[in-house]
Amino acid sequence: MATAVGVHTRVAGNPTYQAYWILHVGFAALPIIAGFDKFVHLLVNWDSYLAPAIARISPVSPHNFMLAVGVIEIVAGILVAIKPRIGAYVVAAWLWGIIINLLLVSGYYDVALRDFGLSLGALALARLSMNFDN
Repeated sequence: MATAVGVHTRVAGNPTYQAYWILHVGFAALPIIAGFDKFVHLLVNWDSYLAPAIARISPVSPHNFMLAVGVIEIVAGILVAIKPRIGAYVVAAWLWGIIINLLLVSGYYDVALRDFGLSLGALALARLSMNFDN
């Protein structure tokens, strides 16, 4: 008869479970870090990533727009941490919005491609969460 500890050990040693946790931790932490950085600009000047077409139709300044983006990213990261089955789909959709924005800005096509790859990882987390997120 397997004990609860024995079952946990087998699950924890499962490569699928390990992949789930790698994606879970990554897609929780990274949006929070990127969102926070919208306020402090340690990594990059995020305002430069906003497409001019989006900036023109926005009722707020590009800087304030990116601050709002930062808040949304922090909330999305927290949602992934708490409920990855839902949060992963939110992050994937958010990444597609970022991709559309980046395709409107000349010179950021490589970042758009990278974000597409990240969105696939978010979708993989969402699917894995069907097995591991209670």
